[in-house]
Amino acid sequence: MHAEKVENIFPNLQMQAQGSKSLVQYHDEYRPPVWKSYLYQLQQEAPHPRRLTCTCEVDNRPKYYGREYHGMISREEADQLLSQAEGSYLIRESQRQPGTYTLALRFGNQTRNFRLYHDGKHFVGEKRFESIHDLVTDGLITLYIETKAAEYIAKMTINPIYEHVGYTTLNQEPTLKKHLPHSPEAPDGPAPAKDDCNAEERLTSLVRRATLRESDLAPKYEKVHNFKVHTFRGPHWCEYCANFMWGLIAQGVKCADCGLNVHKQCSKVVPNDCQPDLRHVKKVYSCDLTTLVKAHNTKRPMVVDMCIQEIEARGLQSEGLYRISGFSELIEDVKLAFDRDGEKADISSNAYEDINIITGALKLYFRELPIPLITYDAYPRFIETAKITDPEKRLESLHEALKLLPPAHCETLRYLMAHLKRVTQYEKENLMSSENLGIVFGPTLMRAPELDAMTALNDIRYQRLVVETLITNEDVLF
Repeated sequence: MHAEKVENIFPNLQMQAQGSKSLVQYHDEYRPPVWKSYLYQLQQEAPHPRRLTCTCEVDNRPKYYGREYHGMISREEADQLLSQAEGSYLIRESQRQPGTYTLALRFGNQTRNFRLYHDGKHFVGEKRFESIHDLVTDGLITLYIETKAAEYIAKMTINPIYEHVGYTTLNQEPTLKKHLPHSPEAPDGPAPAKDDCNAEERLTSLVRRATLRESDLAPKYEKVHNFKVHTFRGPHWCEYCANFMWGLIAQGVKCADCGLNVHKQCSKVVPNDCQPDLRHVKKVYSCDLTTLVKAHNTKRPMVVDMCIQEIEARGLQSEGLYRISGFSELIEDVKLAFDRDGEKADISSNAYEDINIITGALKLYFRELPIPLITYDAYPRFIETAKITDPEKRLESLHEALKLLPPAHCETLRYLMAHLKRVTQYEKENLMSSENLGIVFGPTLMRAPELDAMTALNDIRYQRLVVETLITNEDVLF
């Protein structure tokens, strides 16, 4: 029994991370897990595709099919032609529905028929392929593994290595020592050759997290993973269950924020503990707020802190603060500076003398959030709160509504409201009351979730009232 171990890639990692005490400690204190290669072995055993070519010329053959196209033949004829070899396949035109096409594939000593589509790529389900050969290869692998290991696959998410060596363990005190159990659930097949995988590709989140120091961890905001379907090059193992990710393409999903690679079915049970990585989170504007603060290890987005500090340093007495717009081109320059340089962006008076450029950049940040500061989920509750006429009851309801916000959103809102309260203290100079600021920030911080235009228009007065109340009662609500 053989299996590929994480320790096989540690020499390269140690060269890349010399001086990283936590990585060495990790190597000493934890026994690396064994990747479960049973499914890899099954993929190696899967039947290979065998194209059954048509020996005669076929009229009206679609240009995107080759000699595997046999024209309008019956199921029975296709079955007879394919009966000689496992993995053999052909394409035929349907007799019942002319103009539609069927992939006939021999698997398990029977012919299986799949409705075949083409939209620039070939597909029978979700996955799209450049060639029929690739489609059949992936289909045979999937059929073989799901036939041979259906029960095993159903149990893959039970007792995953993620619970032992994932975020939870590595985020505990470094003095904690724990040995990792080898998983005896299935026989291990031969491991792939070392050269099958690029070392950089095999640098799993398990090892990436080992390089973190406790003091560097992001604030404990909960965050769901941002999984996207992904095609992995070379053999790849799930970082949740440690099983092989089978198939030719789209073998699993990858978190766009932290790089965690898992099976699609495993993604449904992964805890909401995404730790975004700056290698994946490459912009500031239009980035999910919680993702940004966790990636930069801050309580609030640095753009909010930096803009507010700059405004309070030199702009609190500026007439029409937040109401007067700055030049849009310069506001875009500030946005690009944050996206490019992060906390190193220069927004001082030397770079932007007009304070309205900075206020414009701050408002633009909130407008471009994919999920508004007052989230879509919490929006209805805030609007209902604004409709309450009794001031005491409105405050009570607003206090409850704030609990619906994710922690990072609530902390950012608290910081912003405290700032806007200080702006109102200079109302005589800047002419900006809490009501005026509510008019400016209501639609900026709140967006109606898929409401019709008339309803959204009616909500504007309530959005203003929500922000005005938050500013006036900032010290009580937060």
